[in-house]
Amino acid sequence: MGAGESASTSASREQGCAPPVVLVCGEIRTCLLPSLQALDSGAAAQLLALRADERVLLSERPNLHARSPDTLTGVDCPLPSANGARTRAVGTVAARAVLTEGRVLQTSAHCGIPAAGPDHRQPWGHYLVRPAVVEPLGKLPHEAVAQGILDGGRHGDLDLGLIAVQLLTRLLRSPLLDHRPPLKSRPTRLRWVALPTDGDGPPAIERFTVAEDELRTVRLRVPEGTPGADLAGLCADLALHDWLLTTVVRVLDGLRLGGRPTIERLRPAVDHLLHLWMPRARVTKELAALWDPLEEQPGFTRQWRTLVQRIRDQLTLHAIQARYREVEPAP
Repeated sequence: MGAGESASTSASREQGCAPPVVLVCGEIRTCLLPSLQALDSGAAAQLLALRADERVLLSERPNLHARSPDTLTGVDCPLPSANGARTRAVGTVAARAVLTEGRVLQTSAHCGIPAAGPDHRQPWGHYLVRPAVVEPLGKLPHEAVAQGILDGGRHGDLDLGLIAVQLLTRLLRSPLLDHRPPLKSRPTRLRWVALPTDGDGPPAIERFTVAEDELRTVRLRVPEGTPGADLAGLCADLALHDWLLTTVVRVLDGLRLGGRPTIERLRPAVDHLLHLWMPRARVTKELAALWDPLEEQPGFTRQWRTLVQRIRDQLTLHAIQARYREVEPAP
C-alpha cells in the first residue's frame, strides 16, 4: 500500500464537505489477548490510549467493552479491482481497537469511497477535512473495486488489512501484556464491503464466506448514507462472534472425552470465553436485523448453544465420575 502522511482526528468530526460515498469497506483482525488474566477497565483504557487528545470509551453494560479513539492514516495508492482497472485514490483510512471483557482484542480499518473524485490530486488539507474518506481520481468502478477488495488486491493496492495489523502489532508490544494466554487460539480476519441498496430496499447480507486460511468475507447492501462507523461496528460484532465459534470448535475438536486432561482443556474456555456470547449488543438498531440471516443459516447462536452444552455435559460427567470414585467402597 502506498502510504502518505499520517494524521489523526476526532471520530465525531463533521464530514459535511465530504462527497457521498457509494462503497464502504474495511478489515478486522480478531484475537485472544495474550495475557493470562483479562484486563480490568483501567488497564484496558491504558492499553487502548492511542491518542493523548481523546479518551478511550468504556462501557460496562451489557458487558465490559473498551474502544480506542479513531486514528487516521493517509493513503495515496491504486484501489484493488477485479477487472484489472487501475484507479488511483487519495484520502484517509480510520483505524480503531476494541477490547471485549478484557479478553478479546480487535483492530480494524475502514473507509468510504465516493462515486467520483477530483481529476487531479489535491493538497492534503483537502483530504484531512474528510476523515475516513478515500477519493478516486475520476470515476469509481465501484462493483469491480468492491470485488477487488474482497479478493485482496495486488501488492501496492490499498490494503486495509495492513493498517489493521499494524495497529494490532503496536498494541501487542504493550508492557501490560505478559504473553501467557490461557488457551491456544488463532487470530481471524474479516474483510467486508458495503454497497448501496436498490431504491428503498432494506439492508442485507449478500454473501458471508469462510475461507480455510482464517479469512472471512462479507458483502453487504445498505441504504445510502449509512455511517461507515456503524457498518464497522456491525462487522466487528460479526467478527467477534465468528472468532468465538471458531475457537470453541477447535477446543472441542479431537477432544478425548472423559478424564482430567479433558477438564484441563475445557476449563480455560469456560473461564474466559463462554460468557462473551452477546450478538447485536452494540449494533445500531438500523443494522441489527442483518444478524437474522446468520441466525437462520448457518445458525450462529444455535451452534454456540450446542457447543456450550457439550462442554457442560463433559464437566457434569467428570464431576459425577469423581464423586463416584470418592464413595466407591474399597474391595
